[in-house]
Amino acid sequence: MEPNPLILTLTLDQEAAAFFTALRIQHFPPERNYLQAHLTLFHKLPAQEESIGEVLSTLSRTLAPLPLQVTDLMSLGRGVAYRIASEELQHLHKTLQAQWGPFLSPQDKQKLRPHITIQNKVAPAVAKELEQTLRQTFTPFSIKGTGFTLWEYLGGPWGLLREFPFTAQESPG
Repeated sequence: MEPNPLILTLTLDQEAAAFFTALRIQHFPPERNYLQAHLTLFHKLPAQEESIGEVLSTLSRTLAPLPLQVTDLMSLGRGVAYRIASEELQHLHKTLQAQWGPFLSPQDKQKLRPHITIQNKVAPAVAKELEQTLRQTFTPFSIKGTGFTLWEYLGGPWGLLREFPFTAQESPG
C-alpha cells in the first residue's frame, strides 16, 4: 500500500495564524473544518521521497521570515479566501518546484496562487454574502511567513509531521 501523500504549507506568524483561524472557525462548516488556517505550497508530495525533509531543513536555515501582503479577498465560488502577494514567496516556490519537478503532481507544477481559505464547501450565496460582508471593512495588511510545515494527508484531517522554522536573520528595513 502506498503511503499517504504529504502537504507542505507556509507557517504564518502567530498573530496572522490566530486572525485567520478565528475567521475559519467562525465561517467554515464545522463538520469539515479539520485544520487551522494555512497557506498551502504543495498539495501532494510523495511520502517516500526522503529528499523533501532534507531540502526543507537546509533551505529553512537560509531563510528569514518572508514578508507577505494580504491584498484582497477572493471568491472560491463555494467559499472565500484572502489573496496573498509576495515576490519572495513566488521565487521560493519556483525554487522548490525546480528541485522537486520529477515527482510533482500536475497541480503542484502550476504557478502558485497563494491564498488563505477561511470558508469553503458552502452554498454559493452564503459565500458571496461573506465576501461582501468582509469587503466592507477590508484594508490590505502585512503578515509574515515564518517557516515550512510538513503534513501527512489522512483522508480529511492532516497529521503534523515536522516544522521547519526560518532561522536566518531578517535584514533591517
